[in-house]
Amino acid sequence: MYDKEIVLDILSHMIEATDKITHRSKDIKSIDDFLVDDNSLILLDSLCMQLIAIGEAVKQIDKLTDKNIFSHYPDTPWREIAGMRDILSHHYFDLNSEVVFEVITEHIEDLNGVLKTIHYNISHD
Repeated sequence: MYDKEIVLDILSHMIEATDKITHRSKDIKSIDDFLVDDNSLILLDSLCMQLIAIGEAVKQIDKLTDKNIFSHYPDTPWREIAGMRDILSHHYFDLNSEVVFEVITEHIEDLNGVLKTIHYNISHD
């Protein structure tokens, strides 16, 4: 068995990170919006930091729960989320802003919803 309070805390941080990404990227309409000036590059860095935190949290929860939580939500690409953390952390200078743009515009809202569902299910279990 795992410590539900620790897992719920990590999930809360993940939800906060997805909320930050959604809020901070609300004016990003194209990949070029990341390349306008220093402020847009700082925004890209900020979003990448949140994605790194989310990927690391996936790994932490997997470790704490012996990979027993996310397997109940197979429609979410957990392995890819953790893998993106590795790419952003270890190959940052090869960063592909197109991938970051796709993630924040096409996948973050869905991830936020799944994380809220998981949080709810664990807290009411």
